[in-house]
Amino acid sequence: MRILLSVLLLLLFVPSWSGDERLPLLPDRVEMAAHRVALDWRDPARVKLGGLTFMGGVYLTGPRPAFGGFSAMTVDGDRFTLLSDGGNIVSFRMGRDWQVREPRFAELPAGPGRGWHKSERDSESLTRDPATGQLWVGFERANQIWRFAPGFVRAEAHSAPPAMRKWPENGGAEAMVRLRDGSFIVLAESEDGGARGTRRGLWFAGDPARAGQRGFAFSYRPPRGFKPTDIAELPDGRLVVLNRKASLREMFTAVVTIIERGSLGAGRIATGREIARFAAPVVHDNFEAVAVTREGRDTILWIASDDNQWWLQRSLLLKFRLDV
Repeated sequence: MRILLSVLLLLLFVPSWSGDERLPLLPDRVEMAAHRVALDWRDPARVKLGGLTFMGGVYLTGPRPAFGGFSAMTVDGDRFTLLSDGGNIVSFRMGRDWQVREPRFAELPAGPGRGWHKSERDSESLTRDPATGQLWVGFERANQIWRFAPGFVRAEAHSAPPAMRKWPENGGAEAMVRLRDGSFIVLAESEDGGARGTRRGLWFAGDPARAGQRGFAFSYRPPRGFKPTDIAELPDGRLVVLNRKASLREMFTAVVTIIERGSLGAGRIATGREIARFAAPVVHDNFEAVAVTREGRDTILWIASDDNQWWLQRSLLLKFRLDV
């Protein structure tokens, strides 16, 4: 009884927490749905967009306020894993009927800081080793890269690469890909690449979550006014880059570019070739994630958007066949 009275007195006289509100987490009850969308609302039959063919798409809904904010993605068969810029993980299966199955909610088990504030879990990029299932996450504000065991069950290693140390807090490791040869590419969203209109890129010979990896710096020139938000490797070794622009007039628009692998080199500028542009009346939003899969002989691009957890935007997931 004395212990109980002491606890009650403590609750009565000690002021409640008045600091920053904790970063929203997904609930234990897993509920989400997918709703079909057209490529062009004025012409629902339209499927061609530059060098892409639209094969369908949905926008995803789930419990607010934590659902959404998707900044990175992996696709393994029919299993999709979406990572938000607050460390929340949404995974599910989805087939040709576009229905969500076996949805799961989770959160990153570790990362910079305690994970209380968004600045400590600003997870903007994600890539995976298909052979081992290991995952790498780029944390923008901390300018760190962490490696996780398959399924994000635990953190295995992390590093703050010296070449990323002075990257902007809100413009760091926005895009990252593990290439089939085991090397990695990281693109900054805002760090100046040296020449006007370019962004800084880094190539790591091995796992960037381990300190001391050798590599080189290069620059990437996105379309004018755009910034890179994600990167993936195509089956033929080329690199596909998702680029975004925000403006008061058009809100969010996006451009997909392709970089020839041979254009990468120390101190060189790699310029992407535009293959598709997302702007009205074509469906468009804050596109931040791209993933590549194969269906027979076809190369498939999956593109997802970050709705900024705002009711005026949507968490889009779009499927395209690459035709170039």
